[in-house]
Amino acid sequence: MTSLKTRIFMILVATTSVIWLAATTWIYLGTKAELERVLDTRLQEAARMVASLVRDDEGTAQAAIGAIPPAAASTGGAAYERQLSCQIWSLGGRLVAASSAAPSTRLSGHGAGFSDSTIEGELWRVYAIEDAVKGVRVLVGDRLGLRDRLVQDLVLGLVAPTLLMLPLFAGLIWLAVGRGLAPLRQVAADLQARPADDLGPVQPEVVDEIRPVTDALNGLFSRLDTARAQERAFTAFAAHELRTPLAGIRTQAQIAQAAETPEMRSSALEKIIRGVDRTARLVSQLLALARLEAAVAKRERMPMAVGPLLAEIDRDRQWANVRVDIDPALDTLVLVGDADHLRFALRNLHENACEHSPPGGLVSWRRVGACEVTVEDAGPGIPPDELALVTQRFYRGRASRSAGSGLGLAIVEAALGRLDATVSLTPSPSGPGLLATVSFPVPPK
Repeated sequence: MTSLKTRIFMILVATTSVIWLAATTWIYLGTKAELERVLDTRLQEAARMVASLVRDDEGTAQAAIGAIPPAAASTGGAAYERQLSCQIWSLGGRLVAASSAAPSTRLSGHGAGFSDSTIEGELWRVYAIEDAVKGVRVLVGDRLGLRDRLVQDLVLGLVAPTLLMLPLFAGLIWLAVGRGLAPLRQVAADLQARPADDLGPVQPEVVDEIRPVTDALNGLFSRLDTARAQERAFTAFAAHELRTPLAGIRTQAQIAQAAETPEMRSSALEKIIRGVDRTARLVSQLLALARLEAAVAKRERMPMAVGPLLAEIDRDRQWANVRVDIDPALDTLVLVGDADHLRFALRNLHENACEHSPPGGLVSWRRVGACEVTVEDAGPGIPPDELALVTQRFYRGRASRSAGSGLGLAIVEAALGRLDATVSLTPSPSGPGLLATVSFPVPPK
């Protein structure tokens, strides 16, 4: 069942039906109990009246039986007429008198009081009075089948109108459910009518029941709008950053093509190679950043030793004139997380430190505490007012000595965010340069 309206309708109809059946059962049982009490009282009154009129001859006995009042009001014609039957027996077991509706068989063989008997295949309710002075036993009874029919007719008279109203009630429920779901249809119509580029909030004023849905949609639209704005900015910055090195490569190619001396041609070709290397690194960083930002699914977590990973990264570095010192204590620092994300973060931190360090400068990796790693370079450092800006994409500080893209620290922050880690940047305490401190979460034991 995919229709919410149908589902709610069926639930309401089923609930109403259960309540109606419960009410009908309660009415039936209550009416039956009350009617039995009233009819039992009538049996007692009739038996006492007959007993009070009986003397010791058959004539008065028959006359006493004739004094029994007519049966209960006949709601269905003759159905309940002559309902009561009366017999007068002598204590010696002789039938003295009987009403015309009484069976030929003795109504009850029990003593005084109420009893149930089966006579000629029918159940009877009988009340008996014994008068030892007059030597008679008065028996007054009625058929239980007639009692049950009377109860059924009474209950049916009460319930039948409601039963006939059930289809109308179901129709009203259907209309009410449809009316109640109108705000949901209004939200759907609003979503269908809006253009694809409209990510504004949905229905600021809605009913409380669907507010969680609209709040979730508005949150999703807000995130999509932010992501779309970031993608537009990313595309614009990427196009700008790629345009510059490509234009430089083209210019150097034209110079090499028109060079009149081997020295000019060789110089232009070297610049082309450096430009291609910078462009390749920029493209690699762009792809890495895009991959990090798109990595929303959970990835496999595995233990990783930081020291060997840094040694592997250092073997691939392009800056051979920079000294690198990796703390041996990092070999014992094992983190649990995604290996690619950790490699992205450490590689870009390492390349950023090497790129900004002068020839002969030292890049130092150290382990601090249980789960902190620091990297310190010998570069020009970053002014304090720019420390909060350098992790933005394509941002290059005023003191930057390199022709980098400004993506390295942005990749670091994005990758560490996937690892639930953080990076903080401070001036180097040992001189010019930058100190980056990476804090990883403590792995579970």
